[in-house]
Amino acid sequence: MVLAAGLGTRLKPLTDTMPKALVPVGGVPLIDLTVRRLMAQGYDRFVVNIHHFAQQIVNHVAAQDYAPLVHFSDESECLLETGGGLKRAQQLFRDDEPILIHNVDILDNVDYGWFARQHAVDEDAVLLVSRRKTKRYLLFDNAMRLMGWKNVETGEVKSPYEYVRRTGLSQHGEELNMFAFSGIHSFSPRLFRLMDRFPDRFSIIDFYLSTCHRAHIYGCLANNLQVLDVGKLDSLSAAEAFLKTVNKL
Repeated sequence: MVLAAGLGTRLKPLTDTMPKALVPVGGVPLIDLTVRRLMAQGYDRFVVNIHHFAQQIVNHVAAQDYAPLVHFSDESECLLETGGGLKRAQQLFRDDEPILIHNVDILDNVDYGWFARQHAVDEDAVLLVSRRKTKRYLLFDNAMRLMGWKNVETGEVKSPYEYVRRTGLSQHGEELNMFAFSGIHSFSPRLFRLMDRFPDRFSIIDFYLSTCHRAHIYGCLANNLQVLDVGKLDSLSAAEAFLKTVNKL
């Protein structure tokens, strides 16, 4: 699933007239970069959620050779965020295979064959993480099971586990591992049943943090991960050079 419904407010004024999915990097729209890169790694079915200038995306995709592989989840009436968008699209997934979730404005160097192999049969979701420095981290135990979230600037901790919220530590008083989320994850359709009690609009991270004590949600650490968020203007200038570097790998 390619998340392409966002308003792209950080890319204004470009997104005053186009959706962020069509913002070009090196002359190529972001949605083309994402879909073609995943096609090159074996993916042959895509669900794309749309909201902001939705028809522009539909028209653009219709003119591409990959158009038959794309199915749209229309959020034109209401933007549903990352979790709500996935929930809305669930009927478009036709089997029980894990769903790769990828933001349209993320460029990366991930080997997706490798990442798919990290999703074991008994795992409900696998979140790609790294040691990147940030303000907000996901918390994992030593088995890399998701335990919570922490804002290191404010000290705020979110977790379904009372002892993690109270101490920021594991049940046995050990430091939890803090890693940065890449925005890339593998989601088992088994988890859709746990979304029934969630509203139409919600964040996928809030969903994971609310259910990690009931589901098998794990982190996957990528030591050499390179990710560039092209969701803001100042990163566009670096994006073309980033692509050239990744394409050489």
